[in-house]
Amino acid sequence: MLRAATISTACNAAPPDQIQALNQCRFLNPLLSIRSRNVAVSRGPVRAPVLAVATGEPKEATGLEKSLADRLRLGSLTENGLSYKEKFIVRSYEVGINKTATVETIANLLQEVGCNHAQSVGFSTDGFATTPTMRKLHLIWVTARMHIEIYKYPAWSDVVEIETWCQSEGRIGTRRDWILKDYANGEVIGRATSKWVMMNQDTRRLQKVSDDVRDEYLVFCPKTLRLAFPEEKNNSQRKISKLEDNSQFSRLGLVPRRADLDMNQHVNNVTYIGWVLESMPQEVIDTHELQTITLDYRRECQHDDVVDSLTSPEPFEDGLVSELKGSNGSVTATDFCQFLHLLRLSGDKLEINRGRTEWRKKPEKR
Repeated sequence: MLRAATISTACNAAPPDQIQALNQCRFLNPLLSIRSRNVAVSRGPVRAPVLAVATGEPKEATGLEKSLADRLRLGSLTENGLSYKEKFIVRSYEVGINKTATVETIANLLQEVGCNHAQSVGFSTDGFATTPTMRKLHLIWVTARMHIEIYKYPAWSDVVEIETWCQSEGRIGTRRDWILKDYANGEVIGRATSKWVMMNQDTRRLQKVSDDVRDEYLVFCPKTLRLAFPEEKNNSQRKISKLEDNSQFSRLGLVPRRADLDMNQHVNNVTYIGWVLESMPQEVIDTHELQTITLDYRRECQHDDVVDSLTSPEPFEDGLVSELKGSNGSVTATDFCQFLHLLRLSGDKLEINRGRTEWRKKPEKR
């Protein structure tokens, strides 16, 4: 007991930004710093009523402790309970050719913190934040639109803090927003927003959000509108034109792997980001880094589908055009360029996804 007390004292004395030490402390004494909504920090087991997270009817828990994952996870509801924050350490396998986290890593973290938020308020994660009524009616959320802006990519071992919250979005869906910060200095390094619609898991048809479902999740949403992109003129709502057959760059015959399927048995939305980037010209990849990506999801992709990825430069609104010259895909890139993208089925050419990416010149030194 004396040794455990010594470890606890040392951990409590550590500066808050020493995440590695904090992780070690929680591993050695996982009952430290346990939080639950409206419950103060405690050094003993926290027992609070929660909703069951398994598929089926909600059940009142009988004083069960938080799971081991909840104790070790560096995330919790904020003080008002209307948003959720979590810290992540960038791992070596999440870093790409630029020696920084890839956009797929960022998108996966956004999805992870969203699911953890849902679980923290008692919703199920087997169908991505399904409420009790949704599970009863076999309803799930599916992504309709995703917009991500990255101002600075975190490097290996950097600590990123992500805050997320959700809100109603009309009668047919909901929205989820995120703000990403460098935990070391509090700098905002990225923002994201998304729109989600409700689908029947059996019929695969879209459905309106019922009042029962809305009442279940609105209690955990901000009471006044809060946007990750509050600016009057921002790119998050910008319309994406459909790219026609005469695209300048393409990557044909992409096939989903088994690992690309999510818990709802369709291709994970992060996989589409990778497919979009597969048809980007290498000259741009070498000299630029992705700043913004917007995707409109229009059709599900199944495990046996074959997909074509098409890309072309998009004219700027002021009439300027990305400077693309040469033959056989040769590109001379400017400091800033943008592209339109289309993912479609190889056979019948049905549209799966349309997107836009914006790229900035890579900094000279890392």
